Amino acid sequence: MSALLTVDKLAVEFPTRRGVLKALDDVSFHISKGEILGVVGESGAGKSLTGAAIIGLLEPPGRVSSGAIYLHDERIDNLPEKQLRNIRGRRIGAIFQDPLTSLNPLYTVGRQLVETIQTHLPLSKHDAQERAISLLESTGIPAARERINHYPHQFSGGMRQRVVIALALAADPELIVADEPTTALDVSIQAQIIDLLKELCKSKGTAVMLITHDMGVIAETADRVAVMYAGRIIEIGPVRDIIREPSHPYTRGLMRSIPTLDSGTERLEQIPGSMPRLNAIPTGCAFHPRCSAAMPVCTQKRPELQQHEQGQVACWLHHAPVEEPVA
Repeated sequence: MSALLTVDKLAVEFPTRRGVLKALDDVSFHISKGEILGVVGESGAGKSLTGAAIIGLLEPPGRVSSGAIYLHDERIDNLPEKQLRNIRGRRIGAIFQDPLTSLNPLYTVGRQLVETIQTHLPLSKHDAQERAISLLESTGIPAARERINHYPHQFSGGMRQRVVIALALAADPELIVADEPTTALDVSIQAQIIDLLKELCKSKGTAVMLITHDMGVIAETADRVAVMYAGRIIEIGPVRDIIREPSHPYTRGLMRSIPTLDSGTERLEQIPGSMPRLNAIPTGCAFHPRCSAAMPVCTQKRPELQQHEQGQVACWLHHAPVEEPVA
């Protein structure tokens, strides 16, 4: 299946007074039509930054320093802002963690939807209004025809998130970048949002990049999962394989930190230490100071993402390092 989105060796840098900080380093993956790719990792791993780079919303002075992003066969990371604005919203939709950051409190949700629709689609105001009502209904907003004239503060948190999803879908995008879309919601609303995203993929063939720290959401929603650590993807593969038999020690640590109903354990395992700062990323494998399986080579050489089982993993436990030729 041909890829809808391809991210190829992406690197993002932040110039500072003390030098250049590399926040993303050699990130590569693809998403196919109708597929949900989960992107998971601790805070600071680079998940949201990857999503922002794809949408073209990197905050200055952050910049894409190398690599490329393709939508189908069209490169989009080097487009002028005007062209990128036409793609953002029309072909790529975005859902953010806090719906209040996506909604203008001074305008009704109807006005915001209609303006978004008319920006990207050649529809009259009446047709745009009807489409807006249809979108609100499809995302589960009751009495959508009346509520379209309400302001964001008149909706609950879960309903506001549904409005944001309706905004993201306004122009029938091919790809949705969903950054922590369920974090601020209670469990029952989370389940409804997850079901909604899955239904979109099934019925419209929309591809979704689902960014989250919640492995439970990933397990329930995603087809494949990419695990990020210190600005790199360290494991990627089918979600079932990674949840049942993770290959990277970091991924195993994430799995063991998830509570289960039948485990009977009183205390969850935790990964010692914390994510390294961008100006203090260790040599070799960035995870080696926290890894109980670290070997001498882990401190010296950085493992690259290589094929393993049904996915890929960057770990010397699975790939013997290539010896350097003696001069």
